[in-house]
Amino acid sequence: MQNQHETQLLFDLSKQGRRALRLPPCDVPERPIDGLLPAAALAPAPPALPELAEPQVVRHFTNLSTQNMSVDTHFYPLGSCTMKHNPKRNERAAALPGIADLHPYQPESSIQGMLHILHEMQEYLCEISGLPACSLQPAAGAHGELTALWVAAAYFKDQGQTHRTKVLVPDSAHGTNPASAVMAGFETVTVKTLVSGAVDMEDFRKKLDDNIAVFMITNPNTVGIFEPQIGEIGDEVHARGGLMYLDGANMNAILGISRPGDFGADMQHYNPHKTFSGPHGGGGPGAGPICVVEKLRPYLPAPVVAKRSAVSHQHSAKENPQSTIRNPQYYLDYSSSKSIGRVRSFFGNVGVLVRAYCYIRSHGPDGLRRVSEQAVLNANYLLSRVKHILPVPQGDRCMHEFVASARKLKTERGVTAMDIAKRLLDYGYHAPTVYFPQTVPEALMCEPTETESKETLDAFAETLFRITEEPAELLHEAPHTTAISRPDEVYAARNPMLCHCS
Repeated sequence: MQNQHETQLLFDLSKQGRRALRLPPCDVPERPIDGLLPAAALAPAPPALPELAEPQVVRHFTNLSTQNMSVDTHFYPLGSCTMKHNPKRNERAAALPGIADLHPYQPESSIQGMLHILHEMQEYLCEISGLPACSLQPAAGAHGELTALWVAAAYFKDQGQTHRTKVLVPDSAHGTNPASAVMAGFETVTVKTLVSGAVDMEDFRKKLDDNIAVFMITNPNTVGIFEPQIGEIGDEVHARGGLMYLDGANMNAILGISRPGDFGADMQHYNPHKTFSGPHGGGGPGAGPICVVEKLRPYLPAPVVAKRSAVSHQHSAKENPQSTIRNPQYYLDYSSSKSIGRVRSFFGNVGVLVRAYCYIRSHGPDGLRRVSEQAVLNANYLLSRVKHILPVPQGDRCMHEFVASARKLKTERGVTAMDIAKRLLDYGYHAPTVYFPQTVPEALMCEPTETESKETLDAFAETLFRITEEPAELLHEAPHTTAISRPDEVYAARNPMLCHCS
């Protein structure tokens, strides 16, 4: 029996003439017709794809899947990424024919149900954020950041305030924050944070001037603390004429409890897969809807899903029953002349948004609040279990996540956060996020989420205890049970193997 460590590439299994599917003859001419395509645009030969029988294809990908870790197979305490269980009912709902089989170029009159869902989704996201306007277009959280900053840039340009070039970002922020600012044409200025994780207000005030465009902040922040000075920060940014952006990565901690619009945010993005429900990781698919204050509404990407008033819609229907087809209640609104335009094809990643919509509808307002309360409870319980072996510099209380430190273990025994992370794989656990944020030495960032049981958290804590008592030499060589132990990560990043070489 072939060992899973010896799984061959599809190209190695390929034999000429094998087929998993017989396709009908191609009805596309081999030569371009009337210059439809220039000869230079055509490949000289078909791509060199492997030739395989169906059992080989099925077994190959099934065997590969058994080597994966996922939230369906393992506990994933991956801090900042909120890798929680996604209810399967939302997957089934998103796959219903009336949803999955629609085409974005269909007439609006034939997709009224989908537009109804998307319009309600906009309203729900606005209500949860406390911000009145929404775009569903962005394709990921970082894309939402970039889109919001484009909106901010368009707003300041329209106001004749092109001198606003600075975006302030705390040093503990997600790396996408400064990257998005630079891509949107701004200058990034780093603001220091205190040992407690809160913004250093003295440093903040030094760097806050009349050239500020946006202050980007994650709240709760990346060490799992609700920023105690958030109202004060917002007031001072606004007094200088700037905008405050809320990185919505950690919304899972405050659903139904605190709204960014209420504590001063002018813009925010959501990660639906983290806060609500949707596929995780793998590079996509994704969504990163944004919500903004009223004065930024005209600059949102077009189109947004709009709804005609019930009065005007009913009136037209009485005059002409057919008008409900020609003049549907829900429509795509391209009317804003100040819009930054499209940032993604069509009107967003509908499949992901439908999953999140189902999650919100299933829980309701009270249920969403319970989600966050349970997430915070689980994080504080796990913190209390591990703090005596992995100290938490920010204290004994947290929001949805906490950052422990292996600094003492490294000093006393030479055991690093990476050693612990790698050894956890041998016990069937995905590691917490390590070495982030960089403001905490030997960081282990844990987020248990609301979907894990007390038994799972206890077992994970016990495993951490066991690992910290194991010989350092054993930990330095971990993991011991995986197909690949410890690759040279620096070499791999600089010299990636992107193709199969015979």
